[in-house]
Amino acid sequence: MTIVEKPMTTWANPEVTALAFCWRIDRSDGVTVGFTSADRDLSVGGLDYRARPGMLPSAVRLSETFDVDTLDVSGAIDDAAISAGDLAAGRWDGARVRLYAVDRGHPDDAPMLIARGRLGDVEQQDRGFTAELRGVTAVLERPVIEQTSPECRAELGDRRCRVAMAGRRRMVRVVEAVDATNVRIDGDAGGAEFGRIDWFTGANSGLTANVRTGAGDMLSLFEAPAFALAVGDMGELIEGCDKGFATCRDRFGNAANFRGEPHLPGNDLLLRYAQG
Repeated sequence: MTIVEKPMTTWANPEVTALAFCWRIDRSDGVTVGFTSADRDLSVGGLDYRARPGMLPSAVRLSETFDVDTLDVSGAIDDAAISAGDLAAGRWDGARVRLYAVDRGHPDDAPMLIARGRLGDVEQQDRGFTAELRGVTAVLERPVIEQTSPECRAELGDRRCRVAMAGRRRMVRVVEAVDATNVRIDGDAGGAEFGRIDWFTGANSGLTANVRTGAGDMLSLFEAPAFALAVGDMGELIEGCDKGFATCRDRFGNAANFRGEPHLPGNDLLLRYAQG
């Protein structure tokens, strides 16, 4: 069932209402969860909203101008829903959030959309957490134009880079976890330098690890994964690029689409002096 979002509803008009807040959170790894401030679980639009852990909103500040709308949300850490490990791993960072006001007695009666946006940094505090909800106008804070740089500002394979990624992605399996940042896989790790591996199974499922180097069947990661790797963990290994002009030209034959200024004089030009 699709939620019909309306700015005002008839059930909100009486002087006394059974008001409850509902949070729908869509994580970047595809997991969707719902929480409510009501004293019992509610079902809204086909999604169950749990009454625990308690979620408490700050004052909601909304406007019709281009000011950034913000809202702070706090709650308790519950191992079954929001675990400390998932918070530390960043699974909740950047999640899409929608805040509704509903009638507790009839939760499917045209819920009222209060705020929407994405979660900012999530911080742990004792047995709880706090997170800032950034409204849709937050994108207006981004730079209007890019700054010049000797390195490429595109990502390998995106619409600006245009390098075909067919054949540059492959499924791999962990054969041995040598240590926290070095892992042996069941395939060729060549070309994986500065790439990434998206984990599909195991404790790190839904998370991404950045690859430092790849040679033979060995991968070296920039940082240890949030959770220990185990033999049999599966992931998609995606080739990377060091964003240098020489690599773009020689390895990918893509100099025409290089999104940087490798020949633009930098600040070091001011420090040079004539050689006698």
